[in-house]
Amino acid sequence: MPKQGVDILVGTTKGTFIVTSDQARSGWKVSGPHCDGWPINHVIGDTETGSLWAGGGSDWHGAGVWRSEDSGESWELTKLTTGQMDQWAANDSEFAQMIGWTGEPAPFAEEFSQIWSLSYGHGTLYAGAKPARLLSSRDNGRTWETVEGLSNHPSAPNWNPGGAGLVLHTILTDSSDDQKLWVGISAAGVFASEDGGTNWERRNRLSNAESCGHHDHPAAPRDGETGHCVHNMVQAPGTTDLLYQQNHHGVWRSPDGGRSWEDITGGLPSTFGFPIHVHPRDPGTIWTLPLNGDSIGRFPPDAAAAVWKSTDGGATWEDHRHGLPQESCYFTVLRQAMAGDRRNPAGVYFGTNSGSVFASGDEGDTWDEVARHLPTILAVEVLDRE
Repeated sequence: MPKQGVDILVGTTKGTFIVTSDQARSGWKVSGPHCDGWPINHVIGDTETGSLWAGGGSDWHGAGVWRSEDSGESWELTKLTTGQMDQWAANDSEFAQMIGWTGEPAPFAEEFSQIWSLSYGHGTLYAGAKPARLLSSRDNGRTWETVEGLSNHPSAPNWNPGGAGLVLHTILTDSSDDQKLWVGISAAGVFASEDGGTNWERRNRLSNAESCGHHDHPAAPRDGETGHCVHNMVQAPGTTDLLYQQNHHGVWRSPDGGRSWEDITGGLPSTFGFPIHVHPRDPGTIWTLPLNGDSIGRFPPDAAAAVWKSTDGGATWEDHRHGLPQESCYFTVLRQAMAGDRRNPAGVYFGTNSGSVFASGDEGDTWDEVARHLPTILAVEVLDRE
């Protein structure tokens, strides 16, 4: 891989792929599949060390985190739980030999089936699992422990699963404060810790609860809260408490670290979508990709793709379509499948469940398809090698 350029880290149902550009963000090339073809829900990297981590698994594989310390050339698996393949191997020596099964016990036995999200900050690697729990590693992903403060939250027995199950899919670490963490759990909502994960506060309160009214949809705002089916959440750079989230029923902004949320969906073509992304330097610039609804297809409205951008913190929105399919477009962009680089102008990238990766080098104004025919894309992150 080149020393300079952009690496789009792509998690798919059939492994990790890396889509690499030159310094000019052109000449894109695809490598993969990596990670032995495991279903990979999230891939992240650290520019300082070149380390990459990929989290995933399934009922068949069990859960695990793959690690590469040579920019994706080779990968090593830390297996966290066992799956059906381990049961087969334990009872079939020929199958065990075929897959190289060692019989080494997994540290978390059968406690969860997948890793859904990863985050790295202040020397700690975090992982979110299905069913929802938060794990941490302080040795680059070799060994892990449960963050018990979240698992022991008083509300935990009443957490309800979303359509994909009870998943901890978003983990935010504050770049300026190693004690501040936020997580998003579908469908339990947003939780925050300000003491490194020892204690957690549930943060879903509406800022305008008195005017919200009542919604029949179980994921919609009600009872003074946003709705607990949060889909994705980001922290604005250069701020301590400005958060944005896309949830099952709209786009929301919090100026106070999630203690209250205000609806900024007005101007968008629907209330439903999965990803949201924030500019690396401008806290008021955000992008999202609305879909037509949770029960009517989950594809772009009118089957015409558009990335919607706001430059004023969600007060107004503008659609950007140049380079995106405008007829018979039925793809879905999932919750972790939009990301960006830190260049000027900033690049924005997203992947589709039909296997395409789209890239914009002009902050979302125009788009190019830089990879196609990949497996179903579950996540996109960016490693910027300036």
